[in-house]
Amino acid sequence: MSDYLIQQIVNGLSLGSLYALVAIGFSLIYGVIRLVNFAHGDLLMIGAFMTFGLVASDMVPWAAIPLLVLAGGFAAGGLIERVAFRSISGAPMITGFIVTLSASIAIQNLALIFLGSQPRNFNFPEVFRMRLPIGGADVALIDIVIPAVTLLCALGLTTFIRRTRVGIAIRAVAENPFAAQLMGISIGRLVFLVFGLGGALAALAGLFWSGKYGQINPLMGFLPGLKAFLATIIGGVGSLPGAIAGGYILGFSEIAFVGFLPPEYSGYRDAFVFGLLILILLVRPQGLFGEAEQERA
Repeated sequence: MSDYLIQQIVNGLSLGSLYALVAIGFSLIYGVIRLVNFAHGDLLMIGAFMTFGLVASDMVPWAAIPLLVLAGGFAAGGLIERVAFRSISGAPMITGFIVTLSASIAIQNLALIFLGSQPRNFNFPEVFRMRLPIGGADVALIDIVIPAVTLLCALGLTTFIRRTRVGIAIRAVAENPFAAQLMGISIGRLVFLVFGLGGALAALAGLFWSGKYGQINPLMGFLPGLKAFLATIIGGVGSLPGAIAGGYILGFSEIAFVGFLPPEYSGYRDAFVFGLLILILLVRPQGLFGEAEQERA
């Protein structure tokens, strides 16, 4: 296996992991309340700027920064749920789309007002820039850390959803919210928790995104959020394994398109991504891991 191929595989794993972290939140929220949260990608931007601020303060040890970013993302996701979505519970789906899109635009404009529109350079600690020899290729440590952390988060969340009482309650609400409420489950608290968990993972993706690409700006969350949403659709909306698989499919496909085709085609990577989505949906409309949608009671 050539060094170049190994490098592209690692790049695909790294990018796919970032998409998967954000896509998990999309899928989790939709699975519970059947709502696509278009403001979800902006939590990636919030996580990136939180990381930037914590690093710039030079008061927080690096080991604590990911935990603080997770906590901040959880709080931001929960705040979005309380402010933007709690009041429209039970409203038609189109109302939710409009509210989520409005919330996304509001977050972006607030960030432009308070943070400015100028992109900022950001550098992770030098240890993450270390190059590791893998099969003859030199791979950055951060490109190994990102997939490892993503898989740990995915395993942890899956275990939480399947093994804990709260996780079982979340699955009950996703299956039949009316019956779950009759059983005494507090749907409001669980929806807040789901938004918080999704926000925490998106913020963590922002931490890694800023470290991998070295630059942040207030509008940086829109395109990764949109692609993570596409990954969710590819895998099957509402399926956590599907969201993870869709993230990796999208990441590998995008890297392959840029890495193995002539350079003059690299500017069409987004067109390729949307074309892949159309192709998959033509063959399997519910996504690769999704099930045909049934009307909920």
